[in-house]
Amino acid sequence: MDEVVKVGMADWKITTHPGTLMTLGLGSCVGICIYETKKKIIGMAHVMLPDSLAVRSNSNRAKFADTAIPDMVDAMVLAGAERKNLTAKIAGGAQMFAYTSNSDIMRVGARNADASRDTLRTLRIALIADDTGGTYGRTIEFESTNGALMIKTIGHGVHYL
Repeated sequence: MDEVVKVGMADWKITTHPGTLMTLGLGSCVGICIYETKKKIIGMAHVMLPDSLAVRSNSNRAKFADTAIPDMVDAMVLAGAERKNLTAKIAGGAQMFAYTSNSDIMRVGARNADASRDTLRTLRIALIADDTGGTYGRTIEFESTNGALMIKTIGHGVHYL
């Protein structure tokens, strides 16, 4: 039976096969799921903000896309993953509240998704699936067996990437 490891907000975890990573309540946050195709090592980060340099209180590196993803990848490599075999899927980044302002600061979900994509690109990890945006939350489960990402949403059902 797979071990289910819960990933909290502003957190990341890795596990080896057989295993499942799960996080609840992705609204404007983004879940970044990385799969090592040969050894079936998986990682999931639940990031809240795009950029660690934009805030003073940045001691929790797992809170930010620009630091959580590289830290998680380094841990996966230490656990035996090969960088050349890494692929990624992301979900979340919703606009949970309606704002009358067009201010970029209020677009936290879109900025989180963009920062996640940019960081993966910088690390040369192929983003093979993306379920971001919208106005609804998501709960995700990531499987080590084949890298399947299950996305559960209220009002939008369940689907797999």
